[in-house]
Amino acid sequence: MTLFLMIFGALFSIMNPLGTVPVFVSLTQENTKKERSKIAFKTSLNVFIILLISFFVGKYLLLFFGISINALKIAGGLIIASSGFALLTGEFSKHKGMKKKNVKEDIATRSEIALTPLALPMIAGPGTISLLITYRKEYVELNDVLIIIVAIILSVISIYFILKSSYSIVKVLGASGINALSRIIGFIVVALGIEFIISATISILKL
Repeated sequence: MTLFLMIFGALFSIMNPLGTVPVFVSLTQENTKKERSKIAFKTSLNVFIILLISFFVGKYLLLFFGISINALKIAGGLIIASSGFALLTGEFSKHKGMKKKNVKEDIATRSEIALTPLALPMIAGPGTISLLITYRKEYVELNDVLIIIVAIILSVISIYFILKSSYSIVKVLGASGINALSRIIGFIVVALGIEFIISATISILKL
């Protein structure tokens, strides 16, 4: 249970689906409720596929490029911490490369938004990918792997329901409420990134 809560909490914080709610609302204003639900489902499915690929294939990419787990932890920690700072300063969308003008121009040229920009990079960005690669290297026991997969599944399900309920969330919380929650999550994400860097540094010093 401790491992599950740790993984789920880390994934949910870094992916921050609440921070994606305003983007989802702005990109789906012309869609019907049924269409928005479909987009939310496709986005969640894309996130699930990206997370599974990162978790199971990521370690082979490390071997191919000769990247150590400590190097990944430090790089991932920096990315995760920068994401957290972006949440704290209210510039999460800009940090993800989602400038409003550029997004609108891009959306005008295509109809599919579930993969990009929603799933990648808004939700399953580099920080999430590096986190899962690290966990795959650290937790090799079958029971641990199954727990992590369950955490991934539940986090994706939560993303689906949050995106599906985006318009209701905006009505209840408003922009200020969402920003306040994002800033709280941002503090946790910064701490998580720093923890990754400290862990890698200690491992290097022990060598």
